[in-house]
Amino acid sequence: MSSELNVPMGSPAPGVSERCPGGGGMDYRDWVRRSYLELVSSNHHSVQALSWRKLYLSRAKLKASSRTSALLSGFAMVAMVEVQLENHYDYPPALLIAFSVCTTVLVAVHLFALLISTCILPNVEAVSNIHNLNSVSESPHERMHYYIELAWGFSTALGILLFLAEVVLLCWIKFLPVDSSRVTTKPTPPPHVRQDSGWQAALASTIIMVPVGVIFVVFTIHFYRTLVHHKTERHHQEIEELHKIKIQLDGHERGLLTV
Repeated sequence: MSSELNVPMGSPAPGVSERCPGGGGMDYRDWVRRSYLELVSSNHHSVQALSWRKLYLSRAKLKASSRTSALLSGFAMVAMVEVQLENHYDYPPALLIAFSVCTTVLVAVHLFALLISTCILPNVEAVSNIHNLNSVSESPHERMHYYIELAWGFSTALGILLFLAEVVLLCWIKFLPVDSSRVTTKPTPPPHVRQDSGWQAALASTIIMVPVGVIFVVFTIHFYRTLVHHKTERHHQEIEELHKIKIQLDGHERGLLTV
């Protein structure tokens, strides 16, 4: 670029005005050269602004993943530790196995997302706190983009869905033994009273949570599709802007060669 900008300061080309109109006595070659440099610098700053926007987005995703994963995994561990199983009640084995598997997978998924966020976030934070536009290339957010998206997906989509299933299973475990304990304390209940309030409570929680889960899945799919559509439009706009900049740069280069 420097070799192209070192235009010899000779006599102006035939048919080209010596002074640029409104240029304040500026030579035409200097005006073309300054316009070219301003265009290149503006293009450079726009690329840097795009890189910084990606860095801030990656940092926000990592922070959201770490907070959500730490919160939900803590709740799941507390639920598993604090749940009190009734010794006299014969729980369905499938219910206990489902609760154990769901809790374990939930904690593992959130801890994996928390591990990725904890490992990558300090490096991104260190670069984002430097007041230098050229330091964005030192951040690992571009190379580890897939890990950041994986942590964000595990923490927000899969982790929250598992947490909803955890709530349903916990309701069944807590409410099912209610009828059996009532029968133990009161062995002769009236014949017209049905002893199924615990089962009804667990079923009610399931009926409420199933539409919530469906809405959550539909919203997640719609959100990701909208986000992908937005990114596609942004990429098309960036390609068009780069094409316009290329045309302008080619025009300025031809102007410099003509001069």
